[in-house]
Amino acid sequence: MTRDDLFNTNATIVATLAAACAKHCPEAMICIIANPVNSTIPITSEVFKKQGVYNPNRIFGVTTLDIVRANTFVAELKGLDPARVNVPVIGGHAGKTIIPLISQCTPKVEFPEDQLKTLTGRIQEAGTEVVKAKAGAGSATLSMAYAGARFVFSVVDAMNGKEGVVECSFVRSEETECSYFSTPLLLGVCFRRWAYTLAEPELLAVAFLL
Repeated sequence: MTRDDLFNTNATIVATLAAACAKHCPEAMICIIANPVNSTIPITSEVFKKQGVYNPNRIFGVTTLDIVRANTFVAELKGLDPARVNVPVIGGHAGKTIIPLISQCTPKVEFPEDQLKTLTGRIQEAGTEVVKAKAGAGSATLSMAYAGARFVFSVVDAMNGKEGVVECSFVRSEETECSYFSTPLLLGVCFRRWAYTLAEPELLAVAFLL
């Protein structure tokens, strides 16, 4: 099953749920994990705009699974605890739009160019790897559930006043050529964006074309 297949199934579902949220709880924090997130977030945004209650600071595409995978793969290669590794992942949530910022990983890590290319490709195609492993009968389940829970708990922590909560999310963007872009966010009362550096220019150039 491809993300195009998911779009045919999920687009109407997301639009229907978004319309209900816009009508009954327009001030809620909307976290969309249904794929393809690159499409379901614009759909949700347009529904809220149509209802006249659009607030880009309250609509989030959950891309946390990309970060979880990047952290895990880097940790495996370096013999680290994945819970103590943080690789920002920006761009989108599909294929080459997924841009792991290995150069900004904490702790600092370095890889030979060929290994870095392989690692980046594995992070970008991890979803496809899972589907193939399940012979097309399903996709990520437990890891997706964990990633979704992690993001929602972070949002709740920030809403409850915790400071310094940072998560990557696919949101409305005014900083890039794309209308929507996944970027690290400093979550808080205003849910404002966190300053970050656009690194890995070659990966970005490809992502902007998709």
